[in-house]
Amino acid sequence: MAVARIALCALASALLCLGPAAAEERLSTSTDPTAAIIPLDAQLITLLSHERDALGRVASRMRAATRAPRPRPERWPERIDASWLAEQPVPQGDAQFECLAKALYFEARGEPVAGQVAVAEVVLNRVESPRYPATVCKVVNQARLGSCQFSFMCDGKAETVDDQSSWNRAAKIARAMIDGAPRRLTGGATHFHADFVQPFWARKFAKTAEIGGHLFYRPERATARP
Repeated sequence: MAVARIALCALASALLCLGPAAAEERLSTSTDPTAAIIPLDAQLITLLSHERDALGRVASRMRAATRAPRPRPERWPERIDASWLAEQPVPQGDAQFECLAKALYFEARGEPVAGQVAVAEVVLNRVESPRYPATVCKVVNQARLGSCQFSFMCDGKAETVDDQSSWNRAAKIARAMIDGAPRRLTGGATHFHADFVQPFWARKFAKTAEIGGHLFYRPERATARP
């Protein structure tokens, strides 16, 4: 097969070098009675053209397959911090965004950035849990047995934003978390409390993190019995 291909290519090269006129002359002086009706040079040229196109397509696919993929830039930083927040515009959004920003501002504005991110994680973890309401606003406003789930909702104080810088930071964190920033700080926590109190429910849950002035918890995971 390889020998035939080499011979075919050699013959095609010779014909191409002689040019169309010379090829026609050779065919017209051939002793083969059928030679005058078989355009041999045209067949060879067409065959080689098809082969060249096919090889070109194969080579192109091979180059595409071996080309290293471009790295996709990560949208979110490894950890949201003050420097990253400083580069973000002050956001706006719908009612769910406003509720989360309000929770971070009134419940945790005195915390470091990580502490506020952790509180946002708790709210969003509750939204995703079947044990709690399915929206941010309902989670933040939820009350059980006359007790608010978030203390700022029951402290009797007016919810007035009087520190614009703190509000802007809370709003940026809320926007990032709602938009899908990774939750890497609290291990799936659905509860937290200040470190100067000891609520009765804390004994029933597994502590997952201690960030700033807050301790974070999640329900104990059930384990299979032997």
